[in-house]
Amino acid sequence: MKWDDMRVFLAVARAESLSGGARALRLDPATLGRRVSRLEDALGAVLFVKSPQGYALTSAGERLMSRAVEVETAIRGARDDASGTQEGLTGQIRIGAPDGCANYLLPQVCSAICAENPGLEVQIVALPRVFNLSKREADMAITVSPPSTGRLTSQHLTEYHLHLMASREYLRAHPITALDQVKDHPVIGYIPDLIFDAELDYVSEIGGPRAALASNSVSVQINWARSGAGLVIGHDFARPFAPELERVLPDQFSLKRSFYLVRHADDRNIPRLGRFAAELVARVPSEVARLEAR
Repeated sequence: MKWDDMRVFLAVARAESLSGGARALRLDPATLGRRVSRLEDALGAVLFVKSPQGYALTSAGERLMSRAVEVETAIRGARDDASGTQEGLTGQIRIGAPDGCANYLLPQVCSAICAENPGLEVQIVALPRVFNLSKREADMAITVSPPSTGRLTSQHLTEYHLHLMASREYLRAHPITALDQVKDHPVIGYIPDLIFDAELDYVSEIGGPRAALASNSVSVQINWARSGAGLVIGHDFARPFAPELERVLPDQFSLKRSFYLVRHADDRNIPRLGRFAAELVARVPSEVARLEAR
């Protein structure tokens, strides 16, 4: 079995379509289709269930996926060893993170890391959902809960705090002096059926009023509050980027949550990823503390 066949298989499996795999490899979708069929014939196994919705892995495909990722990891490690990239942070690293972390924490942290490592290219993927590291959607991810399944490792990255917030203009027009008054105001929050982690169900912490304005994006929620639309439970580390906002009843209501750095277990032998992870562990907590202090 040739690595090039595995590369094609992995691209289609991760994109869950021929067109997506073709874009990743810069090949023609028809060519990828022929390559997949040839691989299935060679193995004597059906690797994908093909449908109008895309390509889904069969049980045989899932087993091959696990092995192919191991081979890919070994090749990447060997390439780093041979090229000497283990001596410095170079190449491309993709990190996935929740919307708030990706918008308000990672840009300045990753910029500082890149400034000290000119050969490094960092890609931040901001998605309001759990990342699939087994499909290599990212090299590592930041989550709000540690993973409970899969061949993944996690370490506590930092704690952060949230408070009720509203614009100064809104609070001048609608003074709030007690927590039980919150139910009488528009609340901005997540779309309930798109909350992908129970740790993000902030609104239930104040008695569960239905969000009058809802979005799966923290940035949208913050901008609604900035415009004077109502109350939001916002990250303290986002406040420096939203000077219009003030904390509401901070002595009566606050939340504390955590970020975790999650990596695939097979990546522990790739020094470049280990050093980048160590940089995040060292820098993210101090950046949270700096922003929250402001």
